[in-house]
Amino acid sequence: MKRREFITLAGGAAVAWPLAARAQLPAMPVIGYFHFATPAYTPTAAPFLQGLKETGYIAGQNVAIEYRWAEGQYDRLPAMAAELVGRKVDLIAAFGPPPAKAAKTATSTIPIVFEVGNDAVEAGLVASLARPGGNATGLSILFTQLTGKRLELLCELIPQARTIALLVNPKSPTAEPSIRGAQEAARAKGVQLSILNASTESEIDAAFATFVNLRADGLIIAADPFFDTRRQQLVAPAARYRVPTIYFEREFSAAGGLISYGTSLPAVYRQMGVYAGRILKGENPANLPVEQPTKFEMIINLKTAEALGLTVPPKLLFTADEVIE
Repeated sequence: MKRREFITLAGGAAVAWPLAARAQLPAMPVIGYFHFATPAYTPTAAPFLQGLKETGYIAGQNVAIEYRWAEGQYDRLPAMAAELVGRKVDLIAAFGPPPAKAAKTATSTIPIVFEVGNDAVEAGLVASLARPGGNATGLSILFTQLTGKRLELLCELIPQARTIALLVNPKSPTAEPSIRGAQEAARAKGVQLSILNASTESEIDAAFATFVNLRADGLIIAADPFFDTRRQQLVAPAARYRVPTIYFEREFSAAGGLISYGTSLPAVYRQMGVYAGRILKGENPANLPVEQPTKFEMIINLKTAEALGLTVPPKLLFTADEVIE
C-alpha cells in the first residue's frame, strides 16, 4: 500500500504507521575510529568525516562514530581492538601500522579501512595491493619507503655532510624498512649512517645527547606513530642542539622543524572516509585496491634554517610545496 493511500485511513491506523515504520528502520551503522594518538592530534577527524559525507554518511545522522585513542601506547592496542570487535562495530578505521595490525589480528570479518606508512603486503594486512583479498583495505602512504629520499634531501641541504643519523622506534614495524631504505640511500650518497633508537620519551632525549657525541651532520626522524605523538619533543631539542633534522610530516615543519617530506595526511584521511562509506554501502574490501599516493609535499622552515646558519639551495626552495618564513 502506498503511503499516500495509507494516510487516508482513519484513526488509529494512521497513527500506527510511523511507529511501525520506525521499528523497521535499519540500525545506524557504527564505525570504530581507531587511532594511535590523542583527540588533540592534527590532522583531526574532520577530513575523514568529510570523506564519509561525500558518500552520503553524516556522523550523528545516519552513521555513528566510536573513538578509541591509544595515546601513542602500543601495548593498549590489542585490548582496544578487541573492545571494538566485541562492540560489533560495522567497520574499523585504523590509523597507523600498529592499530591496523591490532585490528587485523582481532577480526577477520569486520571490514577494516587502514592507513599505514609501511608496506601493507609485507605487514600482512593484505594479499596484494591490487586485490587485498580479505577484510581490509585502505591506503599505503609510503612513509617508510620515503626514508631514502629524506636522506637525499638532507644531503642536498647539507652538501658537506659525511655522517647522517636515523632515529627509529625499535618496537615499531616501521623500524626495519626505514633502516633498509636509509642504508641504501647512504651507500648511494657515500655517507655514513648511524642508527639511534627511542621508544619512550626519555629515550628520545637520550638519543639527541648521543647524536651530539656522534658529531653527525644531520638527523632523519623515521616515520612512526609514536614519534608523531611527540612532535614538539622532537623539534625542540633539534633547535637546542642545532641539529639539521628532516621529518616525515608537514606538521613538524609547522611546529618549527627544519624540513619535512611526505604525504598530505588530511588528503589520506579524507580518502579513508570515502572508502569507509563505499564499504558501508556494500562494496567488498577484498576487491577495493590499496591506494598509494602519487604526490608528496616538501615543507621548508626558512626561519629554522637561518637559525641553524644554513643556506637553503635555490633548487630546494623552488621545488618546495611550502616555505615557512
